Amino acid sequence: MAEFTSDMLIRDVLNQRPSTAEVFERYGLACASCIGSQLDTVSAVASMHEVDVAALLVELNALPAGSAEEE
Repeated sequence: MAEFTSDMLIRDVLNQRPSTAEVFERYGLACASCIGSQLDTVSAVASMHEVDVAALLVELNALPAGSAEEE
């Protein structure tokens, strides 16, 4: 699976690997339940909430692929 990038839509990140919701939550981002996740990129959300996008991406990309459903 390809790495998550700052220009990806939040919804695509969540759809590709649902376990990323936990990472977003650790950063205070309720992306899994936010309507903005349908339109906003990782970079835009990080900027709006003053989150270090590089650190967020490191954590998102460090997650194991998990089940076949997430690949």
